[in-house]
Amino acid sequence: MANRPSLSWSRLVAIMVKELIQLKRDRMTFAMMLGVPLLQLLLFGYAINTDPKGLPTAVNIADPGPFSRALVSALANSGYFRIDRQVSGEAEAERLLATGDVQFVISVPAGFSRALVRGEHPAILVEADATDPAAAGNAIAALAQVSRTAFDPALTGPLQSLKSGADPVEFRIHRRYNPEGITQYNIVPGLMGVILTMTMIMLTSLTVTRERERGTMENLLAMPVRPSEVMVGKILPYIGVGYVQVAVTLIAARWLFGVPMIGSFALLSATLLLFIAANLGVGFTFSTVARNQLQALQMSFFFFLPSMLLSGFMFPYRGMPEWAQVVGEVFPLTHFLRITRGILLKGNGFAETWPDLWPIALFLAAATVVALKRYRMTLD
Repeated sequence: MANRPSLSWSRLVAIMVKELIQLKRDRMTFAMMLGVPLLQLLLFGYAINTDPKGLPTAVNIADPGPFSRALVSALANSGYFRIDRQVSGEAEAERLLATGDVQFVISVPAGFSRALVRGEHPAILVEADATDPAAAGNAIAALAQVSRTAFDPALTGPLQSLKSGADPVEFRIHRRYNPEGITQYNIVPGLMGVILTMTMIMLTSLTVTRERERGTMENLLAMPVRPSEVMVGKILPYIGVGYVQVAVTLIAARWLFGVPMIGSFALLSATLLLFIAANLGVGFTFSTVARNQLQALQMSFFFFLPSMLLSGFMFPYRGMPEWAQVVGEVFPLTHFLRITRGILLKGNGFAETWPDLWPIALFLAAATVVALKRYRMTLD
């Protein structure tokens, strides 16, 4: 023992070879080592965009004419506004903003053309859904250039003098639901969904694998219970944990960050139940697939990463390419962020919430079917 060298290259190489063989056998860990960096490269390289363009915009034109058409063309040519709707009144515009179908509503008042010709610098109302300040910020800044150049082709002859001096029109910006552009109003309600997604999936992904590793799976299988009873019995306690987390988040949001809470807490509680159950179903599915707790945690992280990045929590959802938005629509977090921000900041009711509620219910049904199918009443 005294003559043994302090470092043996043969023993060191043997340990390295053993570890490589073990890594080769653990295909899940090896796949995560390659999959996570590749996933991050794809998402950050192709899907993430902090300067969203082509934002859905509705126009409410009470004075149709060449000047209104020039304005609509200039807005579209700026690249930030995609004019895809024309509303007939304030009620319809209010509904589109509340449901999130449009980011902007541009209102041209009656008598606009006459006031413009007279050099009265008429005002155009721009209503923006400012629940996500980052999504609307650059588009609002682009309006300054639009106001200077939009009417140049139409201001000819005796109207050419209007090109000099002050801008011919004034854009009055109305940032709806978040007038001061406070980022906490957007981030803090979203954190509720992110925290629930992370904790609920990770906790339940360990349920069945923990039983296997502790050797208590035999006792569970010997009990006269059905797979559905096992699943429901294991996830119900975590629903209470989820509501406790939500309560802590809402208290902090109200008293520390001053986040307004306009909508119904009863509606929020009902949607929370569905969202928590959907995440718990995913976690239970992972627990039936994974062979150990490490693999369960790896699966949870692999699901959580794209869910967070493609949901619109960290980056503007409408800034992502179309294929990334399609993928993002699959995750419950994407819909829950719209629901919670809509209820808390906009005061949305069930009618405005339903378009994002049924995808979560559909996801829960699919996760439940897969989990029950994967669960086996044997140790194999």
